[in-house]
Amino acid sequence: MNRERAVNRAINLPHRARVIWRAVRLGLRDWRASHGTIWLHLLKTVTAALLAMGIAMLLDLPQPRIAMTTVFVLMQPLSGMVFAKSVYRIVGTAVGMIAAVVLGAVFIQQPELYIMGITAWVAACTAAAMRNRHFRWYAFVLAGYTAALIGIPLVMQPNGLFLAALGRGAEVAVGILCSGVVSAVILPRQTVSLLESTLRTRYLDFTSFAALVLSSGIERGAFEGRFAKLVDEIVGFEATRAFSFFEDPIMRARSQLLARLNGEFMDVCARLHALRQLKKRLRWSEEAIAPLAPYFSELAALLAQRPRQGEADRAYALRIARGLETFMRTLPRHVRETRRPLETTAPDALQEFDTSAELIYRFTAEIVRYSRTWASLRQAGLPTERRITRYVPRTSWYVVAFTFMRTAVVVATLGWFWVETDWPSGGLAMIAGALTCALTSSAPRATRMAFQMAAGAGCAAVVGYLLLCYAYPNIDGFPLLCAVLAPFFALGAFLATRPRIAGFGVGFSVFLCLLAGPDNVIAYTPDLLINNGIAVVAAMILAALAFAVVFPPHMTWLVERMRVALRAQVVLACHGELDGLNQQFQSGTHDLMHQLRLLLSGRAQAHRRALRWMLITLEVGHAVIDLRHEAHTAAWLGAADSRWNACLEQVKSDIARLFEHPGAEQLERALMAVSAATWIAQQALPAVRHDRERRHDVQRLLSHLHFIRSALIDRDTPLGAIARQASFHRPLRTRAA
Repeated sequence: MNRERAVNRAINLPHRARVIWRAVRLGLRDWRASHGTIWLHLLKTVTAALLAMGIAMLLDLPQPRIAMTTVFVLMQPLSGMVFAKSVYRIVGTAVGMIAAVVLGAVFIQQPELYIMGITAWVAACTAAAMRNRHFRWYAFVLAGYTAALIGIPLVMQPNGLFLAALGRGAEVAVGILCSGVVSAVILPRQTVSLLESTLRTRYLDFTSFAALVLSSGIERGAFEGRFAKLVDEIVGFEATRAFSFFEDPIMRARSQLLARLNGEFMDVCARLHALRQLKKRLRWSEEAIAPLAPYFSELAALLAQRPRQGEADRAYALRIARGLETFMRTLPRHVRETRRPLETTAPDALQEFDTSAELIYRFTAEIVRYSRTWASLRQAGLPTERRITRYVPRTSWYVVAFTFMRTAVVVATLGWFWVETDWPSGGLAMIAGALTCALTSSAPRATRMAFQMAAGAGCAAVVGYLLLCYAYPNIDGFPLLCAVLAPFFALGAFLATRPRIAGFGVGFSVFLCLLAGPDNVIAYTPDLLINNGIAVVAAMILAALAFAVVFPPHMTWLVERMRVALRAQVVLACHGELDGLNQQFQSGTHDLMHQLRLLLSGRAQAHRRALRWMLITLEVGHAVIDLRHEAHTAAWLGAADSRWNACLEQVKSDIARLFEHPGAEQLERALMAVSAATWIAQQALPAVRHDRERRHDVQRLLSHLHFIRSALIDRDTPLGAIARQASFHRPLRTRAA
């Protein structure tokens, strides 16, 4: 009996070992996906910083601390981010070096004029950074900050300026090299994996959201909140696509395919919003919406399907696409059969019925295209696409001018104080002010980040004093130096990964290196370190006070100017060139709304108002672009009726004027123009009743015009308040009739 038990135990041992090993692997995978990524990032950052310090010391560079600072500024969790940031840092550093040398040559030993020149340069670079996105922003920031870092300490010593620029370039190059090598060699986390995960999650979440909207509906506040997150996903995806371009040759070859995918996602989001809005407006019209209920339910059921067990993403997307294509093929015939009884029983509801059916068809077509594009990403051997899709970011010029003024005031104030008092650490204070303005230029809460950076720099000064007085004198050899510095570097890098206190971590890491980083020959001058620490903290506090009191980013006029820029997207939709107009309109609208979301963080009412302006802008602008495309296709209508082209131009002009200057008079003129265009199109219907293609052209034009009209008088939009005050406002059913 004992022998049988021993045999059974020996047989089951491999099975138990496999079970235990599988559980360990699953646990390690979960840990790596959550806390493990943070520890891996800390390990890489500390390793790269110490490696950069060692190489810079070995090469006998003037300031190894600059190489260490470069690592802390560059290191990102994903390899593609590091590579992209490195490229732009090289460009920005080179431009900053040239600017420092040129300014030093023009204003030789003239500190007042040099400070004016460097202030203008830093402010211009920071303002230009606001016009760019992703790490292109960083190139402009570095171009301004590097010029200040090189030129200000040597403003009265022009003979050493060129050598200082070369030394700074070498130190930055060492930091870039170490960051890239460590990120690529030590357990690299590639952007491609994040991109694939993001695409899958976005597709599944959106199809579930669309199924909910089409079936049971969703409360207005919940829909607006979810749509705001879609805006962030669209802008964030464009950033991830830009990172992957530097990392993987396959993704570089498919960059245009990814851009097209993001553009199609913007289109399908706009279609879903338009369909939801029309469905909401017609909730009381049983004659128009009730006959279409089975089609809404069928479409929702198709989108609600989830991946089967073990089904690949490509197979799942193609299955959804094929089901939707079958639905599309049968939809026109079913709609015609459903429409015939309405021609006699409810002729007043025909226009609303036709508009709803057209939107259902267009939404289905958009999501089929989006599904097939997502599935094609998994297909091998795809040819490189030509550049047909381009994400066009938009930034209000008022925001750019505001950033320029804010930076110029802070840097000029510190420079004036330095010249007037001859403060020994005034140059470093000016550098710290320029750095603070640059790094907080795109932060949603610049004041809070500046105060956090000041607190981090203050702690760095204290830690640096302890290192300089008690640690460095007792260190013998490079390994011991690394062992002493590693915990502090890891602490700063960890704090920088926490979103709520990231400013503290950035200030601590960067200024620990700049204030107390070890050089080949360490100067034991604690009094200078204290003075420099006070200068850095004072400069950051001054910048924070300027952001909070003199130039608060949430000023009413600035928010209003950004809303004006958002509404101006409709003007672009009305008068822009049709070629590539849809992508330009969509990307610009989402980009401006993303900036407003960051600006209005924590201000729920103002954020809700801005989001509703964005939704009506997206709704009307997209419909106008569709109307213009259909009018271009139906060019025969202008030849048949000379009034049509002039009336269409009037519609575009009046809608553009309405969104430029919203008011009751402008709204009335826009509605009158839409009514006139609708009447002319309706007059053309009898003449083309027996020509199927031309009849469909006219019906599509009428659907777009009707949708624009219903959007302009929707009570729940910002234009609704204007419509309620106007004497011409009447129920939608009467006006449609």
